[in-house]
Amino acid sequence: MQPSVKIFTGNSNPALAEKIARRYGNGLGKVKIQKFSDGEFQPVFLESIRGDYVFLVQGTNAPSDNLMELLLMIDAAKRASAGYITAVIPYFGFARQDRKDKPRVAIGSKLVANLLTSAGANRVITMDLHAPQIQGFFDIPVDHLDSSAVFIPYIEKLKLENLTFASPDVGSTNRVREVASYFNAEMVICDKHRKRANEIASMVVIGDVRDRDIVLIDDICDTAGTLTKAANLLKEKGARSVRAFCTHPVFSGKAYENIENSVLEEMVVCDTIPLRQESSKVKVITVADLFAVAIRNMHENKSITNLFIHSHRRQD
Repeated sequence: MQPSVKIFTGNSNPALAEKIARRYGNGLGKVKIQKFSDGEFQPVFLESIRGDYVFLVQGTNAPSDNLMELLLMIDAAKRASAGYITAVIPYFGFARQDRKDKPRVAIGSKLVANLLTSAGANRVITMDLHAPQIQGFFDIPVDHLDSSAVFIPYIEKLKLENLTFASPDVGSTNRVREVASYFNAEMVICDKHRKRANEIASMVVIGDVRDRDIVLIDDICDTAGTLTKAANLLKEKGARSVRAFCTHPVFSGKAYENIENSVLEEMVVCDTIPLRQESSKVKVITVADLFAVAIRNMHENKSITNLFIHSHRRQD
């Protein structure tokens, strides 16, 4: 008899975890995060998981308690004799620390990969890593889902007349090119130069945007400084409309203020991170179906290739 599937969540994004479990056809499993007066916490599974396929839905966005919760849940599941433990990480934090780009810095994403493996995870399911090569930091399988599977249908429904895709920086070029290729559309690049983290010194547009309906695509929106500056610049260069699609709404600092004061028609994001507040310009699309299908296919040893619709160019 095949082991049963049990889905649990920590405190980082219980709303998404509940949607995933519902789409899968299960309720969330029972786990309690006990807290001590000094801030220490301890996960306790309140049901047997012996021999089961255990899926732990927990993003590792700030605060770092979310990462520690996940590590402790993995360890608890391993010690409770779970048959197979999968860390489902909608947003993989510390992914921007993927290389040693200056002296005397940590490679945080490699450290997190080591921690997850050492804790006892057998597999990781995540979405839109900031740097795809982070998959190579793991010595366990990684299923790397792509938000274009939910963004592309939304963009198609917009029926934009003169669709052009834009990369807000050089680092997002490959991601944007894949989506532009699907639509057989043109793309432009916004090349930025930073003074320091979260502060842009200058930006230029490479390509023609006059009278175009622009769709900006990125994986992380932190302070929204890059996206809104790019949107404003594209509008100055003659763009007819500008929208932004961003997988992970980190939205720190003055992000909401920057978005509201920008020329963006809308900011479309996924629910990989819960929003701190509502905004008239922010539209949220759920990725629960993608994760539910990935969990089912993993449990049944099936391919997840059909989740990557961006790889199949549209035939007009």
